[in-house]
Amino acid sequence: MNASGKINGYTEEEAKTLVEYIRKGKKSGKTLTALFAAYGAEHGRARGSVRNYYYALMRSAGSDERVMKLLDGKELSVEKIREFTEEETDAALKSILAEKSKGISVRRAIMNVTGADTKLGLRLQNKYRNVLKKQPERIERAKKELGLENAGQAKGGAVGAAEKSVAGSVKKFAAGGKTAPCGEFLKRRLEREINLLYERIAGALREENARLKEENERLKRLLSIKR
Repeated sequence: MNASGKINGYTEEEAKTLVEYIRKGKKSGKTLTALFAAYGAEHGRARGSVRNYYYALMRSAGSDERVMKLLDGKELSVEKIREFTEEETDAALKSILAEKSKGISVRRAIMNVTGADTKLGLRLQNKYRNVLKKQPERIERAKKELGLENAGQAKGGAVGAAEKSVAGSVKKFAAGGKTAPCGEFLKRRLEREINLLYERIAGALREENARLKEENERLKRLLSIKR
């Protein structure tokens, strides 16, 4: 026990309480992630803080007699987490971005990618946030490779071009010194132009969605193989 009477920042009693809590939880089939969150909520500590303390406790088990005594017979261990490879990280980013391009949040995009696998979902969420913070250029590169970099500009360009076409038709009509036989004629003409515009946009969106869906399925398969 150190001068402050604590084990890695916890009192000995707190350390015992945590170890016993984890032991009972593991015995009932709960995951460490769930137990860290539950223990933190009950004792006013952040989940990450509880996790870090538990891992530090496990690491010091071979060199600290107090910890060895504390863990004696508890059969506790640290779940080994395999890091994402570079290929898996890129595949995950693209899969998330493909879903996100449908106008949904990152959280929802990750849920769509991982389905009921909440553990993988949490890992992907943490990975995405980490890359966004430390390697934003990697996300931009993934967007570019998926063809999403200028997707919004392309759609806006199509709308703008069609609107100019409609406006140009009206200007031409007026420039020719002609007067519309009646308001209905111009109205019908504008309606036809607008309908054609929407048809073109809808067609482009259908093609883009089909491409993104196909790419997303491919990335999901890759992730499931690598898992």
